[in-house]
Amino acid sequence: MKKLILKAFALTVLAGGVAGCGNSFLETDYYNGIDQETALNSVDNISTALNGAYYQLYRYYFAGNYATTIGDIPTDLAYWNAGTQHFNDIYTYTVNDTDTYLYYIWNYGYKVIDNAARLIEAIDALYDASTDDEKAELDLCKAEAYALRGYAQLVLVNIFAHQVKVNGTDFSSKPGIVLVDKPIKPLEEVSRSTVGQSYTAIVNDLKDALTHFTAAGGDRGDLYYFGEAAVHGLLARTYLYLEEWDDAAEEAQNALDAKGITTLTYGKDTYKALYNGGTSNTESMFALAISSSQNWQAQSCGTIWSTYDYSPSPWLQSIYDDTDCRTNVWEWDSKSTPASPEFKGGKFGHFSSGNNTYGTCYIVNAPEMFLIIAEANAQSSTGSVSDAQNALLTVAKRNSAITSAGDLPSTKTDLMAFIKEERARELFQEGLRLYDLRRWDEMAQVYAIGAPNISFTYTNYKISDLVYPIPNDEITSGFGVAQNEGWSSTLPSR
Repeated sequence: MKKLILKAFALTVLAGGVAGCGNSFLETDYYNGIDQETALNSVDNISTALNGAYYQLYRYYFAGNYATTIGDIPTDLAYWNAGTQHFNDIYTYTVNDTDTYLYYIWNYGYKVIDNAARLIEAIDALYDASTDDEKAELDLCKAEAYALRGYAQLVLVNIFAHQVKVNGTDFSSKPGIVLVDKPIKPLEEVSRSTVGQSYTAIVNDLKDALTHFTAAGGDRGDLYYFGEAAVHGLLARTYLYLEEWDDAAEEAQNALDAKGITTLTYGKDTYKALYNGGTSNTESMFALAISSSQNWQAQSCGTIWSTYDYSPSPWLQSIYDDTDCRTNVWEWDSKSTPASPEFKGGKFGHFSSGNNTYGTCYIVNAPEMFLIIAEANAQSSTGSVSDAQNALLTVAKRNSAITSAGDLPSTKTDLMAFIKEERARELFQEGLRLYDLRRWDEMAQVYAIGAPNISFTYTNYKISDLVYPIPNDEITSGFGVAQNEGWSSTLPSR
């Protein structure tokens, strides 16, 4: 892949200067790198390179903004007041194959994937000759490398390929992504796997991560690094998309158990305090190490959801009750008007400082796990409405008017309708809505206009058909990556 893998530059952009797998990857500068020919020949260099792989994940080009934000912006959850041009083509469905956001998501996703593949290969080469202590550290690094690759592959296949399952219909034979089991050599031709093969690789990577956490004696216990709870959580999300309901529920519960979470935070002030910044979110299982000293300023998610003119849509606002604590993170700028709303960051508010550029992305979180358990029980032949209600109640009690399972719908159809809205209420700004709408085969309403009215440019849009184009630079490089055939016809038309 010309721009990404085939030039084999990955290790020259990895972070230098950090020794030891336990050091924070944000406690160093990122400019020296290490030579790729001799880079991964020691445990310390493996650790350094792993920190560099995290850095690529954390960049605003990938999980630190673009790859997260794209999951909400083109959905019914977002409103754009047209004050700036950021993400406007994505929002208005006028996207093309030279779109900058898509280019960087693809580019940096493959940096993470390639870095992880090189780490895994190098660890295998060092392992047998290492001491027991070194093996434990290498197993820990390998577990995190597998998790990094699995996460990046899941992001890319969701954005650049068809949803694997759509309300029971299997699309696993559709074109997926380029899998990187082993580092790809310069000038080597590549090809896309199927969606099904991509998902198999994701599941295998996440399971391998868990195996190596066990071999290492556990994870770091650090929110800013992948650990067992987060990996179980990603497996739960993956199985949910695969409609493997029982596995999804089991892995979601494993994630909660690994984190020791049995309930959530309720009450407006305590809920808002979750978003004071960094580790303040005690419900999170994995977050990016974005802070007051390390952040993306104008390119941050907080800026997208404030001065770059995105806010919760009038429809989203309408589905919260006044008794719901989650809107307590919603603040509006003094110049905001009903017709031209100016949001102040929401979950990215970083309320301890009030500077929304310091707000981090919480990537895997406990509320999602309860919602996965609820949906899986509602959908599975082995589940029950009562089990679904009990899991759902844990999240739905964010609305203080809901106090018992009796306040929730009692039929599968009505319960699923509630779960769909509850995922919108709870997971807003976490970048999952697009994939929910696609997998449910919702006839979607997108490109909100005319605030404060609830109005959309496109309604009854079959969003499950949507696939974004592979960046044109990749297609024209001549190394074998094929475009999504007919992708432009999957966009809505007026």
